[in-house]
Amino acid sequence: MTETSRTGSPWPARPPVTCIGETMAALVPDPAAPLEGADRLGVRIAGAESNVAMYLAVHGVPARWVSALGDDPFGRRIRSEVAASGADVSGVRTDPHRPTGLLIKDPGSDGTRVHYYRRGSAASALTPDLLGDEAVRTAGLIHLSGITPALSASCRDLVAALLEPAVAERPCPVSFDVNHRPALWPDGTAAAVLLDLARRADITFVGLDEAQALWGEGLRDAAAVRDLLPEPRILVVKDGGRAATAFDGTRVHTVPAPRVEVVEPVGAGDAFAAGYLAGLLRGEDTVRALRLGHLTAGAALRVTGDHGPLPDPARLAALLDATPQEWARGE
Repeated sequence: MTETSRTGSPWPARPPVTCIGETMAALVPDPAAPLEGADRLGVRIAGAESNVAMYLAVHGVPARWVSALGDDPFGRRIRSEVAASGADVSGVRTDPHRPTGLLIKDPGSDGTRVHYYRRGSAASALTPDLLGDEAVRTAGLIHLSGITPALSASCRDLVAALLEPAVAERPCPVSFDVNHRPALWPDGTAAAVLLDLARRADITFVGLDEAQALWGEGLRDAAAVRDLLPEPRILVVKDGGRAATAFDGTRVHTVPAPRVEVVEPVGAGDAFAAGYLAGLLRGEDTVRALRLGHLTAGAALRVTGDHGPLPDPARLAALLDATPQEWARGE
C-alpha cells in the first residue's frame, strides 16, 4: 500500500502512533450501583487517547501516549497503568502546579452518568508548544479526539495546530475521533469546532448518532455523513451496535458488528478506533481492519472498565479470516 495522503506523507502511516490527550483518575462504585448509595469506590483510569494507545500496544503496534499529569498519587497511578500496557509514556509531562483530572461514575437504570472534575487540570494547560516534543516530532501517525479541544483555549489551539494542513506543520497523517462529549461544550460551539477539525484530519471516526446530534437529523446514514465530510482520506462511520462503514478514497466497505452482551459501553469507541488503526498499520484490508475494530470494541463492551481482554490469538485470527456468512454467525 503506497498511496500518498493529502499531506504528502507515506500512506498508510508507519508506527509509532502518538496519542495526545487527557487521562483522568476514575472513581467507580464497586459493585456497580447508583453513586448516592454506594459504600465503596474503586479507582480506575479513564482517557480516550490513552485507551487507544493501550489497545494499540496490546495489538503489537508501537504506541505512545503524550499528555500532562499532576505531581500527585493519581498522576503516578495513571502513568504506571498506561506504561504497564506496553505504551510509551516518556512524553508525558508532570505539572507541579496543577492536579490530575478526576471523574466519578454514577451508574443507574437508564445508563451511567459521569461527573467531571477536570477544570484547571494539568492536561488542560497543554499548548501548541507540544509540537516540538520528540514524541510528537517523530510520530508516524498522530491520534487525537474531540475531547481535547473542549478542555481549554490552549488545548483547542494545540489540536488546531496538529491538524494544520500545511505540510511543513504536519509531517505525518493525523487520525481524529470526533468523540463528542456534550457536557464539555456548554457554550454551544461543539458543532462548528468539531466539524472543522473532522474535515482537516486524514482519518476521521464519528458515530452516526453523534453526527446527527451535532450536525442534524438529516444525516440518516453513513453516506450522508460522507457527503458532509468529503475531505478525510478515510472516514469511518460507526452505527452503534449495528455496523461500521469505512470510506477509503472511492471504496466503501460496511461490516456488521458482532453480537455482544454489553456490560458498559464506555471506552468501546476508543477500542474500535485502536483496532481499526492497528489493522490499517499492519497492512490489513479495510474489511479486516473494520472487523478488528469491532472485536476490540467488544473487549471493552464486556467489562465495567475501559479495557477488557481480547479473544485469544487463534480465535482472533479465525474471526478475521471468516467468510461474511461465518462472521455474521460469529463463527
